[in-house]
Amino acid sequence: MDLMDKLVGLCLNRGFIYPSSEIYGGIAGFWDYGPLGVELRNNLKAAWWQAMVRERDDVVGLDSSIIANPQTWVASGHVANFHDPMVDCRCCKRRFRADQIDPDDACSEAPGGEHDFTEPRQFNLMLKTRIGPAEDSSSDAYLRAETCQSIFLDFKRVMTSARQKPPFGIAQVGKAFRNEITPRNFIFRSREFEQMEMEYFVHPDEGLERFEAWRETRMGWLRGIGLAESKLRWHEHGPDELAHYAKVAYDIEFEFGFGWQELEGIHHRGDHDLRSHTEHSGKDQSYTDPDTKQRYTPHVVETSIGVDRCLLALLTSAYHQDEVGGDKRTLLRLSPRMAPFSAAVLPLSKKLSEPAQRIAADLRRRLNVDFDASGSIGRRYRRHDEIGTPLCVTYDFDSQEDRKVTVRDRDTTEQERVAVDGLRDYIEERVLGP
Repeated sequence: MDLMDKLVGLCLNRGFIYPSSEIYGGIAGFWDYGPLGVELRNNLKAAWWQAMVRERDDVVGLDSSIIANPQTWVASGHVANFHDPMVDCRCCKRRFRADQIDPDDACSEAPGGEHDFTEPRQFNLMLKTRIGPAEDSSSDAYLRAETCQSIFLDFKRVMTSARQKPPFGIAQVGKAFRNEITPRNFIFRSREFEQMEMEYFVHPDEGLERFEAWRETRMGWLRGIGLAESKLRWHEHGPDELAHYAKVAYDIEFEFGFGWQELEGIHHRGDHDLRSHTEHSGKDQSYTDPDTKQRYTPHVVETSIGVDRCLLALLTSAYHQDEVGGDKRTLLRLSPRMAPFSAAVLPLSKKLSEPAQRIAADLRRRLNVDFDASGSIGRRYRRHDEIGTPLCVTYDFDSQEDRKVTVRDRDTTEQERVAVDGLRDYIEERVLGP
């Protein structure tokens, strides 16, 4: 069984990720996050927001609507340019992206297994919807294909209300939708996904300098959340890869279970976006420096990462199998800040559940803590190793006398006796850091 099969099985069985509407056979490209998955996902987004917004005085936040005026997507180029080449097999009726056909993929209907493909045709990836009661083209709208366009639309409003001026950034976490021809590789490529994007507005002369600074910042953050350095690398976009709006672009690639793929993009977008929205809306998006009186359209440095891809990268980096006392175990070596539970409280016997529950309730005031009294203590340890819980707290019969508990470390399996009165501080120091 390869790594991806193991990860998918773990996610299904332990409550991380499920196929959407599974009882009806699911729907390709859509996924639901279960009790553990939503905690991991929220921790990931919170860590990004903390680093990108709360720890900086030059970046502010935004939460924009999923549907914008349809002219937004005309101005951005999505209506005209946001296409993938598509082919259909005349025999098995399956649809493929023409540039991503696996030569080892056999046709289930054709003699010899060779597909009989149609000529490629362009397929727009925008997902359409309707607004209001009218059933005509005037009610057509789009689910946003990316979160950044609303940042450009709100640029002046945010700058004025937040009392910012270039250089400054606007960050957003939000859902986006793309009508992918062939969603694949679990949650790597989906039709509904979530992005963490930041657009940094700068003077044209500062664009490249800021671009390089953000490259360093973003790679450092990915390492900091627990992604293995050996699985990260840079890929510079060549002339044939650059998007129509980009001056220069780099991807941070990650080695997933299915190979090296894009994880995060850092793009120098120039003034394309603000200039395009100025032309299409008739509303000037330029900026006048109050000190120099120079008027210019800001250039933009963008950092963009998918929540789902980043979560899959975290799981890939964290997945390990080893032996403890001659027994095989599976564990997720997630960064303690990312783990769904900061700790688990385990009474050694069900007779000790009541005092152990009181400890769990006290810890929950500040931490996300699980209480688990089902099965042998060894099986409970293994269960929490597998979902990435960094610390297990065991309340035993001696705890009633000495007011201490045994704390077990997930990675080393080492145990330490800790006073109940100091337990919360002990866990916070190891999970949240100083």
